[in-house]
Amino acid sequence: MSLFLGLILGAVITLFREMTQNTFRAAGDLETRTGYTVLGQIPKIPVRRRTQLLQYLADKPTSVAAEAVRNMRTSVLLSNIDNPPQIIMSTSSVPGEGKTTQSLSLAQNLAGLGKSVLLVEGDVRKRVFAEYFNIKNVDGFMAVLEGKITLKDAVVHEPNLKADVLMSEKPTANAADIFSSQAFVDFLKKARKAYDYIVIDTPPVLAVPDARIIGRHVDTTLYTVRWDHTTQNQVKQGLKELAQVNVTVAGLVLAQVDQKGLKRYGYADQANAGGGYHNN
Repeated sequence: MSLFLGLILGAVITLFREMTQNTFRAAGDLETRTGYTVLGQIPKIPVRRRTQLLQYLADKPTSVAAEAVRNMRTSVLLSNIDNPPQIIMSTSSVPGEGKTTQSLSLAQNLAGLGKSVLLVEGDVRKRVFAEYFNIKNVDGFMAVLEGKITLKDAVVHEPNLKADVLMSEKPTANAADIFSSQAFVDFLKKARKAYDYIVIDTPPVLAVPDARIIGRHVDTTLYTVRWDHTTQNQVKQGLKELAQVNVTVAGLVLAQVDQKGLKRYGYADQANAGGGYHNN
């Protein structure tokens, strides 16, 4: 009797959790509820430190993660065949969703095509690039906008990225005002002439207004949603705020996907979609 009651209780708890589930676990559900195409599904990348991210993707080009990034890149570039995007913004609803991972991995993958790529630290408030790159105490993004140094002299070529990185210093003015300035517009014009692709990592939409301002000057936006974490309301509100200022979103990326979690929640077909084509 105790075993029977335990099974019943477990089933009820599981059913209750499914009924109250307010996050996204499947690409189809994300597309249905937002109206945007899912351009990629990026699994959790098995690295302990952020500095290992790019090295992992470079060392394991046939891994599930590397193939997922490659698929995401292809989808982004084909999102507008008549006018392929040159400046791509990466953002999300809230912090911790994996937008910076998408920025770095996309830049690395674009550079792998033999293209010149610039990765810009547009999240000037938190400035997390230092956790991924061993680049310190440089005159970067803010110095370029202030006219203290040229773009060519400010960038640092990162070997694992195979692209140029424009780090940011602590801003001396409000970030939203900086991105609303003519200096920022002029910077983008110069970057367009110097590089094939520019990837800008920006703050989350619901945290600060920066992404909504930057997004008006880019060609397209990659919007990251963390698997089984970001709430449906957060995603819808973030996309709504971008739409209100006419920011073009190419599509969504379902990030930090747990392969074991997919099977546990009944999405085994998605977890096994590689069909043996990938190596871990």
